[in-house]
Amino acid sequence: MLQVIARGNDLFDAVVVGSGATGGWAAKQLTEAGMRVAVLEAGRKITPADFTEHVEPWQLKYRGDDPHKLKRRPIQGLCYACRESNQDWFVDDSENPYATDPGKPFHWIRCRVLGGRSLTWGRQSYRMGDIDLKAASRDGYGDDWPISYADLVPYYEIVEKFIGISGQAEGLDVLPDSVFLPPMEMTCGERLLCDAVKKKMGRVVTIGRVAVLTRPHNGRQACHYCGPFEQGCITNSYYASPGTTLAAAQKTGRLTLLTDAVASHITVDRATGKAGGVAYLDRMTRVPREVRAKVVVLCASTLESTRILLNSVPGGLANSSDALGHYLMDHIYGGGAAGELPMLEARAWMGPPRRPNGIYVPRFRNVGDNKAADFIRGCGYQGGSSPSFNFGAPGFGAAYKDAARGGRWDVSLGLWGECLARKENYVELDKDLVDAWGIPALRIHMSWSDNERKLFEDGRRQAAEMLEAAGARNVHLTGQYSVPGFCIHEVGTARMGNDPKTSVLNRFNQAHDVKNLFVTDGACYVSSACQNPTLSMMAITARACDYIAEQYKRGEL
Repeated sequence: MLQVIARGNDLFDAVVVGSGATGGWAAKQLTEAGMRVAVLEAGRKITPADFTEHVEPWQLKYRGDDPHKLKRRPIQGLCYACRESNQDWFVDDSENPYATDPGKPFHWIRCRVLGGRSLTWGRQSYRMGDIDLKAASRDGYGDDWPISYADLVPYYEIVEKFIGISGQAEGLDVLPDSVFLPPMEMTCGERLLCDAVKKKMGRVVTIGRVAVLTRPHNGRQACHYCGPFEQGCITNSYYASPGTTLAAAQKTGRLTLLTDAVASHITVDRATGKAGGVAYLDRMTRVPREVRAKVVVLCASTLESTRILLNSVPGGLANSSDALGHYLMDHIYGGGAAGELPMLEARAWMGPPRRPNGIYVPRFRNVGDNKAADFIRGCGYQGGSSPSFNFGAPGFGAAYKDAARGGRWDVSLGLWGECLARKENYVELDKDLVDAWGIPALRIHMSWSDNERKLFEDGRRQAAEMLEAAGARNVHLTGQYSVPGFCIHEVGTARMGNDPKTSVLNRFNQAHDVKNLFVTDGACYVSSACQNPTLSMMAITARACDYIAEQYKRGEL
């Protein structure tokens, strides 16, 4: 255990670890409820001057892809969002190691910067419904969540009305509608696919639901379709915590933001057993410090929050159930189908703007009468259709221009599949490995089950059938299933539940064993569903913080 040698004089009402999607919401909700809140962020502070969404590749030394980034970021550098202009937002893998089992890789993608991965996520935002939250009651596998869709609806609405979600209402129970801003437009290829799949297969193809503004909203400007949304946004047109939730918390005058603060463990009052605060190290000087608070809220991201709990006391804090670290999940993805739409003309003037979004096909497997014979749960699809051009054509001059303009109209769908919660997928502290600050690192044990693999292969075939229904030619299956973790949708490891013997947290994300300790990020997940998880994480955080504020005022924490 690291010795704390510098303790702050302030006693905060709450300390929040993490400044990303959930940490921003915890800061906003608690400060607006009148609480004095400290937020710890392991990385540096950034401002819009650090954003590079308008910097073109030709303006960069390595044209956007630094060949040296893999030397210190061999895992982070594999991520599509890690680029020459923003690579320092991602952790240095040599300073932040973790271990895995032989032959069972896990790609843990992490950002340490103010705003965390809210700066770089894809912003696809989908609600979960009772088909997800009560899945165990439907198919008999695993456990139901201790909350229902009705419990989350008011908080989905709070989040959506504040951050802005553009999308199209479809009236589906399997994918409940949000409070929407106007949807982005489909391309003509996407519209063709949408109409054909609906007519011939009875399935819905909708525009992606995305946390990107399509009109001015809450003082932020509409997206102007400049293209990349992993490099910051000077107009605050997409949801990232620094320009939205953290800014709102700052306006209350009750927020203290501590950057370069690498959290190591939660301190515990031996007399009461309650959390006393959070110990951390200055990222630059390695000096140990502590923030004291009456309530501790972990929003550090799924595995980092669990790592902090495991490092807090021998055997892990709030771990009387022995569930802490177990039931790790991620979405299986990386494959689907692709083809060409020969009925559409692919000319330069037919190209769409750089829309930061795609199309979405909601889950249809194991819904109603559409039962799969050999696997449970299902997947959703993301994809798109646009013209491509033959820039690799031979020749030069007018002949080359004519050849390059003679392109084709491509169409593709990729699947995101549910991962079952299994106790054998877990994390623990590695007894021989520490990070650059001397904090014990994780050993991650995870692999896909037969159910995920069968779902993946069925999903690819179904994608091909949908493209063929739209008249696509040269349809072929694409990809192979992803390395666990690489979807960057890791959830579980500190699950919610009504029974303290089998879960870490109660229905309000409060630790069964430590009543002033809460975990509201993806660690709380009971099952993964197939939807992108961030919107639900934010709604869960808003709900938990309502409970925290109420209990705090009553003196119950």
